[in-house]
Order: sequence, then structure tokens, then C-alpha cells
Amino acid sequence: MGDKSWVVQINEKLKHSNPSEESQLWKKRSIYRVPACVKDLNSKAYKPQVVSFGPYHHGEDQLMPMEEHKQRALLQFLRRCKKPFEDFVKAMEEVGGDLFEAYERPDERWTDRGRFLQLMILDGCFMLEILRTATDSFSKHDYAENDPIFSPHGTLHMVPYIKRDMLMLENQLPLRHVDQIHRLILRFYAPTRSIPATTVLSLHVLDMFRKSFLQGPSKRSAHPSHNYPRNDTNDIIRSAMELNEAGIRFKTSRSDSLEDISFHHGVLYLPPIVVDDVTESMFLNLMAFERLHVGAGNQVTSYVFFMDNIIDSSKDVALLNSKGIIQNAVGSDKAVAKLFNSLSKDVTLDQDGPLDEVHRKVNKYCRKSWNMWRANLIHTYFRSPWAFLSLAAAIFLLALTIAQTVYTILPYYNNSNSAPPQSPPIFPPPPASSPF
Repeated sequence: MGDKSWVVQINEKLKHSNPSEESQLWKKRSIYRVPACVKDLNSKAYKPQVVSFGPYHHGEDQLMPMEEHKQRALLQFLRRCKKPFEDFVKAMEEVGGDLFEAYERPDERWTDRGRFLQLMILDGCFMLEILRTATDSFSKHDYAENDPIFSPHGTLHMVPYIKRDMLMLENQLPLRHVDQIHRLILRFYAPTRSIPATTVLSLHVLDMFRKSFLQGPSKRSAHPSHNYPRNDTNDIIRSAMELNEAGIRFKTSRSDSLEDISFHHGVLYLPPIVVDDVTESMFLNLMAFERLHVGAGNQVTSYVFFMDNIIDSSKDVALLNSKGIIQNAVGSDKAVAKLFNSLSKDVTLDQDGPLDEVHRKVNKYCRKSWNMWRANLIHTYFRSPWAFLSLAAAIFLLALTIAQTVYTILPYYNNSNSAPPQSPPIFPPPPASSPF
């Protein structure tokens, strides 16, 4: 009986299924739950610490204290707007369906439309107030001087944690096409970066932050490696120290865009980056978004994979730090190396990734016979002072041996070239016969 019921259900679903409708549904989805296979590697990186945005983490014990401040933010927002709250709710109801469909598998409780809209309004107004007070010093006067969140004190001590939580994939709010919000987000995360005249609209804060990370000059084509035969050895390059031994120099790129990586005439150009306590969580969530959102691209993932390749130890970090490429704000160089080596676990890349051409050029340069000989010489004899001293002593002894041989042969060579003077004959030669 159960089998027949299941057959009926499948036939009914087949009758009403519509591939085009499914395609539209996938297009609306932009906020995802991080899969367990990804989250298990570092669950803390995907879990908010002080505030929830959206339905996935709402109501968790450690986040409940911030709910009081969300209510205060809503009241302040309404006082400043001076418009009826009913008008605001009505406007949100018109887009409520699109907002709900942006989430992947919300809990059953959020199918209550009124409850979901209340969540969107509270979280949205709180985010706007955080963005406004953190980017505009005059707006702080709307709150008390001793306000724990929206005062200068709160901006210094609490907003950094909120900023970190706003960059988690499971902690996003869908952004409607409002240009002002996108500009606020850019000023919030990159106050020193110039805002382009035409700001690209984004799906949410994490997507906006990712796009700001990729802004800058990039001359690489979308699929550069189509012109070259595929070679698996191009996927991985040597560490920074080994590349340096092969004669490759490191310089900072013209911009801080993660796409601004190039290799020209023995020089590898890399964008400068500050590595701090937020770097690991930031990259993991950006990579998770690229993995889950079709069409997002894999530029951040490719960058992390590239850095993991050239960083094997603290010596590689020290070299990149000396060139201004890595600014270490986490402590030891060993900690930075460990961070990048852990980021690329279980990472998958397209065969024609955005950095494929750079990999190919670097490996081609290293495979040149002179560069291979140079790298082997430096690696063997210049890595430690004792090896260098042994090489220097061997060269010195060889020079002495050559000099001794030369000085031994030189007198004989000079004697053979200068013939001794001839002595007069004992008997004079006979006189020539006279013709007469």
C-alpha cells in the first residue's frame, strides 16, 4: 500500500513540475546553509558571536542580548524617518516573497509571513543604524553618549564583532536594489577605498564585500589557458623561497585587488594584504559563497589556493612581508603560514581558473636550465652558513691548487720558449774553394 502511495505522489509531482520555474527559484536564492562537510573543518568560522541577521541563527542563546538593541534601532529609525510604521510594513510586504526565497531551507517557523517580515524589519533597521553610526560621526549624536552600541565607545569595542558577524554566509540579509545601502557598506568595510561612480549592486553584504575585494586592474582573460595544452604540473607552483632562489623577484601590485596578480620578466606581482584575527573567517565564508552560489566565480578561492602554494613555512611569510605583500597582524610568521595552509583544505578549482596563466608562466620560468641550476646551487650551498663556508673553502682550495700548478709549470714553459745562446765552434769551418 505504501509503495502505491509513493508512486501516486511521484506521478503527481511529475505532472506539476516545471524546469523553468525551478530555474527562476535558483536565481532568487543567494543565502545558503554551509554544508556539514565544509563546516566541520572550522565550525567557529561560520557561527556569529554577538548578533544574528536573518533566520538561520536567530534565537541562539549567545546572540539574544543584542535583540534589545535591535528594538532600540528600529525606534530610532522610525523617529528619524517621521513616517507611519504602517507604510513601512506595507512596503516590506510587497517584497516579502522575494526576501524569503533568497534563503535556502529556512526553518518551518519562518513560513509564518508576519513573523518573517518582523525579523527582516528588525534586523534590517539594526544593520542600517550600525552602518550609519559607524560611517557618519554626526549620526552618533542621535544616541546617548554612553550607549553601549551606537556611541563612539560601542563603535570601538562592539562594532568590530558585529562587522565580523556581518561577513558570515549564514548571517546575511538580502539587499534590495538600493544604491545608498551599497555605498554605506563600502564605506563601512573600506573607508579609505574610493567608491566607483557606478557601484555594482550585490545580493547581500558578503557579496558586496567580495566585489570590493576584486575591484582593480586585471588584464587576464576569463579563460586564458585555452590557448595552451593542459598540464597538471601548472596547477602547483613552488614556495616563495624556492621561487626566489630560482631568480624570481616579488613586488606589490598596482592595486589591492585579489585579481591583480601577474608575472612579467621574472617579477611576480602580488596585491598587499593585512592578515589579522578576522582573515580566516572572512576567507572561509567568501570561499563558501563561491562554492555554493552558481555564477559567483572563484576568484577568491583561486587567490587563497595560490597563496597556499607559495607559503610553506614562516620563511616564505617573512620574505613576502619584507616585500610589503603581507602585513602580519596576528603575531608570528609561523601562524600566518599555518593560516593559509589550512584555508585551502578540500578546495576544488576550475581547470581554467583565473590564475592558471600565472601558474604556467612561473613554472615555465623555473624550468629554464639556468634558473634550475641557480636554484639548486642556492638551495644546496647558501641555505646555511656551514654549507656556504664549506663551499667557500672548497673554492679557495681549488684556487690554491690551480695557482700552485700554474707556478710549477710556468718556469718550464718560459725555459722552453727562450733558447740558450750558441757557443762558438771548436774548429773553424773550411774555407770555400776558389774557382781559380
